[in-house]
Amino acid sequence: MERQTQPVAVQPTRRQFLKTTATAVAAASSLSIERSAHAAGSGVFKIGMIGAGGRCAGAAKDAMDADSDVRLVAACDIHMDRVKGKLEVLKKQKPEQVQVKDSNCFEGLDGYKGVIEASDVVLIANAAKFHPLHTLAAIEAGKHVFCEKPHGIDPYGLKMMARACELAKQKKLCVASGLHSRHHLGYQEAIKRIHDGAIGDIVAIEENFLRQPYGVYRRQEGWTELQSQLGNQYHFVWLSGDDVPQSLVHNMDRASWALHEQAPIKCHGLGGRASSFSEEHGDVFDHHSVVYQFANGVRVYAFCRTEVRCYNEYSSIILGSKGRCDLMRCTIEGENKWKYEGHAPEPHGHEHVVLFDALRKGQVINNGDYMVRSTLMTVMGQISCYTGAEVTWDQICKSDFHFPVKPEDCRMDMEPPTKKGPDGTYPVYVPGATKLI
Repeated sequence: MERQTQPVAVQPTRRQFLKTTATAVAAASSLSIERSAHAAGSGVFKIGMIGAGGRCAGAAKDAMDADSDVRLVAACDIHMDRVKGKLEVLKKQKPEQVQVKDSNCFEGLDGYKGVIEASDVVLIANAAKFHPLHTLAAIEAGKHVFCEKPHGIDPYGLKMMARACELAKQKKLCVASGLHSRHHLGYQEAIKRIHDGAIGDIVAIEENFLRQPYGVYRRQEGWTELQSQLGNQYHFVWLSGDDVPQSLVHNMDRASWALHEQAPIKCHGLGGRASSFSEEHGDVFDHHSVVYQFANGVRVYAFCRTEVRCYNEYSSIILGSKGRCDLMRCTIEGENKWKYEGHAPEPHGHEHVVLFDALRKGQVINNGDYMVRSTLMTVMGQISCYTGAEVTWDQICKSDFHFPVKPEDCRMDMEPPTKKGPDGTYPVYVPGATKLI
């Protein structure tokens, strides 16, 4: 992907956004590279799971599939029963590679520390609020990281993620992103053709992620309010960031990729809740629309919805002056008709093949640039939906806003920041009245 470059027009704001990494980079320069995790060559890679949901367990299996010398040695989650349950499943799938002792099973908000200490490569796929904090902690400890999307839920968290990725560069540690579209061989070929002019100039892009809601986890007997919200994290803004960062981040990452890694200059969004009224659905919206405007005049029309009994679509449609690319189908229509005919490994697995191959060869992968940019694009869109206000790229880059509580201040004995209203449901943001940045 060496053809992709950052346009000069957006570089000043990006430099401003990364300005806060200076202290971390300076500190990193005094650290010995010898403290890095697993050296190149033969030997075992010890991996650990921060999070014991389906996505982190899936990442662990993908890592073990990618390299026969990978060993799962540690895991944590808010609830120990999830840790034990997922390990039991993984042990049946990979009996020789799952080697997690009871002493390396951790629960609670501090469990990530034990996983980092036990591992060479840390897999992070828990509540997105904690992704930046846990990535930074792993890099500071000299460990390689695979981090699922989204890579933060607010400007405060994404500045922390940017610092972590810059620190990883200094320490020659890998930071691999769960934005798996970048590892789809068909998408890679399609984007190369777009950059070579196959559809002419990009005029507009339509992005859709319309689907069923995330599964809900009902409150279990004996759970505190905090445990209940942590167990049902996709439905609480302070933990997940809502559906624009959670879902549309894949779409906006592909859009930015097609546009030579541009960031938008501004956006306006619409959203709300139409049908998901219950305690289990927390305080998230169930539909969003965001229009992003780029410096070259291109607009990206992005839609996501999480409602039942509705039309579903997952697509990235890139409209050009000479044709149209249906990126998810790997086809181009128009003057230069094309369809990808090659073999495309499943990208969730292929991203781990790429990571562990690089580790084996002593190479460094750092996806920090697009990890931060693509996620920040979705955060600005989400905030626009919540407030009803236009949000500019300069605004979001300068902001230090965070959804309370800061990740490093969260404790198992605290009261959650989101509380039920008199009717037993959680209040949602009100566009036109809500002020966030």
